[in-house]
Amino acid sequence: MRQTTAPDTSDDAPPAEAADDRPLWHRLAAARWGQSRAATAVGYGVLAITLALGCFQIYTAVSLSLNSYLQRVLHLMFVLVLVFVTRPAGRGRWARRLPMAVVDALLVLAAVTVSLYPVLDYDGIVARTGIPSTADLAMGAVATLLLLEACRRTIGTFMAVLVTCFLVYAWIGPLLPGLLSHRGYTVQRIVSHNYLFQEGIYGLALGVAASFVFMFILFGAVLEKTGGGNFFINIAYVLTGKYRGGPAKGAVVASAFMGSVSGSAIANTVTTGAFTIPMMKKVGYRSHEAGGVEAAASTGGQLLPPIMGAGAFVMAELIGVPYIEIVKVAIIPALMYFAVIFLFVDILARRNGISGLPAENVPRLREVMAGGFHFLPPFVLLVTLLTLHVTPLLAGLYATAALAAAAMLRAGSRLTLKEAGEVFTLAARNTLSVSVATAAAGVVVGVVGLTGLGLKFSSMMLSWGGGYLLPTLLLIAAASLVLGMGLPVTAAYIVLIVLAGPALLDLGVPLIVAHMIVYWYSQDSNVTPPVALSGFAAAGIAGSSPMRTSVAAWKFSKGLYVIPLLMAYSPLLLNGPLTEVVLAVVTGLIGLLAFAVAIEGFWLRKTTPLERLAAVAATGLLLSPYLVADAIGAALALAVVAAQLRGPRPPASAAPTPEAASAV
Repeated sequence: MRQTTAPDTSDDAPPAEAADDRPLWHRLAAARWGQSRAATAVGYGVLAITLALGCFQIYTAVSLSLNSYLQRVLHLMFVLVLVFVTRPAGRGRWARRLPMAVVDALLVLAAVTVSLYPVLDYDGIVARTGIPSTADLAMGAVATLLLLEACRRTIGTFMAVLVTCFLVYAWIGPLLPGLLSHRGYTVQRIVSHNYLFQEGIYGLALGVAASFVFMFILFGAVLEKTGGGNFFINIAYVLTGKYRGGPAKGAVVASAFMGSVSGSAIANTVTTGAFTIPMMKKVGYRSHEAGGVEAAASTGGQLLPPIMGAGAFVMAELIGVPYIEIVKVAIIPALMYFAVIFLFVDILARRNGISGLPAENVPRLREVMAGGFHFLPPFVLLVTLLTLHVTPLLAGLYATAALAAAAMLRAGSRLTLKEAGEVFTLAARNTLSVSVATAAAGVVVGVVGLTGLGLKFSSMMLSWGGGYLLPTLLLIAAASLVLGMGLPVTAAYIVLIVLAGPALLDLGVPLIVAHMIVYWYSQDSNVTPPVALSGFAAAGIAGSSPMRTSVAAWKFSKGLYVIPLLMAYSPLLLNGPLTEVVLAVVTGLIGLLAFAVAIEGFWLRKTTPLERLAAVAATGLLLSPYLVADAIGAALALAVVAAQLRGPRPPASAAPTPEAASAV
């Protein structure tokens, strides 16, 4: 059976919204305007705007005739309007009363005005290049303020403050000491740089969100509303359900399937977690462990092709390579990440005596395939088009059209007009935070380029790291963690790569490797306390402590921190001879598995202190770039395996009853 209502995957949607059976556009309006008649009218307005946005995106994807700057301007116009219509200015009642309704209406009018201005006077703006008019500057100032307010509403105060700090930095440059000092720029220069043309707000980052990313978000929305998500979850349970800890292993596989086409860790967490977390709890996993497994696995979905997170599309544009090249080098590290989570899940199942699902509860492959085989051809088409170097925009468009057509062939997945409207509304809703974040990140990138801050920051990183790669990587990881406390992963990646990327290049790290390292580190905000967005979302479903769940997710997702080290010191990204790549994968996997055993202190049985110490040493040696160290590390890992095989193992116990599972 497919879902008839889409689960809410927004970061800050009220919990009750997922249980509301009204159309999504009415739920979005009610979150801002309450249950009044005005809210009903606004709901229809939201539907109209989301349909207009979807049609605009499809038209620009098909025609490819609109100037890229103007396409980004109009895309952001729709996004800003939706933000001010659906996101309240605050959590208090004051934000939903009449005075704020008037303010929000004025903000909508302002967003439309500053967006249509460059569209209607584009030729005049081009003619005035270098000497903007007073009207140009006024519109640019208002556009910047609108973006900061949209940041505050959709992402949080931290992002708005960070962008403001960069704008101030561009202005007060001569007053700053040391490396931070620069010549300084007038307010007029800063405003025109960020508003006119493609150096700031409407830069490359927003361009990626306004084209590639939206199309794949639309693909995910069609998949969700037609029931394709349930099909892939059932496939995961067919593959893993009967084995030890089956529901948790099913959660890992399902999150990999869903994450590889949704590109959003939080959306993946709440979509698959609604099914997987209760099943994990039922067979005996503790609430915080079930939530942690789901959050860690869902984060990995942003790393797994064919559809990675939005940052991967930005990466392809920044590096200047086809997206398929990013896909090729990303596959092996992503699979290694899921292998580590899979081992953690297996260790927990062994230690707690958790068996698989009863045979009668495991879906039958024939039945699952009979109900959803028609969802597979669109994925084959997508991968084939990407392999043939078709642009991600057109590949996503064709795959989305194929998915919608395939769904309409069968009654169980056929979309009604209402559900088709919800597809566009869901896609638009999930686009808001990505587009606002990339537009805001564009301001940061623009300031960095204007002031030369990137080279200065890189020099500082090299100085603090002593000119060595390992401490520099650790500094970048720490900087990513700090940025991740207030930025979504795409914005964190963009900011960090323009600041710290040159430091890695100066140390001899290849371009694509440097970008991939930073991209991986930028994912940590989803699972790392004190700000772990996927962990918090999973905790809400699991009914567990958000902090305890986030700590569990942080433990299970250790690959986010270790695998980038392998990228830096070995040809893990296919940047070497085949024999060296195979050796890097094998030794890296053994090292990661030894790392998991060292953290848990358990494999086939509880480790002795000596075995655990050997596992720690094996991890360090296997992750080093030296062949001799790899050999010694492998020998230590084999010694731990032999010792575990010889020792007594705990007896297998039956899976707890649902009542017992809920008790823990």
